[in-house]
Amino acid sequence: MLALIFSALLPIALIIALGHLLKRFGFLSEPFWPQAERLAYFVLLPLLFAHGLYRADLSGVPIALIAAGLVGPAVVGTLALLAANRFTRFDGPVLTSVIQGGIRFNNYVGVTAAVGLLGVSGAALAAVANAILVPTVNILCALVFARFGTRQPTALGVVKSIALNPLILGCLAGVLLRLTGIALPAGIEGFMQAMGQAALPVGLLCVGAALNWEALGRGLKPVLVATATRFILVPAVTAAICLAVGLTGPAALVVLLIQCLPTASSAYVMARQLGGDAPLMAGIIAFQTVAGVVTVPITLVLIAPLVGAGI
Repeated sequence: MLALIFSALLPIALIIALGHLLKRFGFLSEPFWPQAERLAYFVLLPLLFAHGLYRADLSGVPIALIAAGLVGPAVVGTLALLAANRFTRFDGPVLTSVIQGGIRFNNYVGVTAAVGLLGVSGAALAAVANAILVPTVNILCALVFARFGTRQPTALGVVKSIALNPLILGCLAGVLLRLTGIALPAGIEGFMQAMGQAALPVGLLCVGAALNWEALGRGLKPVLVATATRFILVPAVTAAICLAVGLTGPAALVVLLIQCLPTASSAYVMARQLGGDAPLMAGIIAFQTVAGVVTVPITLVLIAPLVGAGI
């Protein structure tokens, strides 16, 4: 199992490292990276999810159990960080970044790792997980920003951002195609598949380019609190819920994988737009992305067999 996990995660780490080196040495100009990330987030990844769900047989997927293993830990992590702030005493913007670092997950790494571990079925399960967890973490983070951010979003703004989220729209498109039984022409399906496959390397390169080590100078305490929540508390709660509800097999593996990933680079954009501590958020992203190279395989090796998710 350990060898399979490393073989699935090593290409991810190498692509992220390549993206960081390309950005650092100026091989690609600065304006390229925001545009590449925009392409991956708004076009390529939604097409990947739509095609994966279109092709997936969801009849035996325990969606309710998957939802329990994803939503429960996100809520617990948020409440735990809010309660712990009586002792950590982070100011509002810092707290928003700590919570984002504790509950958000990196979509690109998650889908790539799921495909590496489980193949086509991994892509479908990852798409289901994204359809459940993306709106959940966005709602939780929006509520936190509404209370602690310096630019409180309106209720309409929160609803609009969730309803128009491209990842959610991609998942909905795939589910609708599956439920209606519409057969896509070979050329259209081939287009969706090819574009979706491009999402993973492009997205991972952008993750590497976004690494910001200078941001760690803001202080290690909030970085470590967010990282402990993300890599210890959330996976532990996830494992407990999987055991409690009887979620096992590949579905449990993907749920656990998603819940032990580093936080998403898009958290920086949200922090900047809604009044969080954006420099701190950049530091959390950088620290967790590199630390995840070690923590993710350790978590899977130690916890996955306990919930019957061995591979």
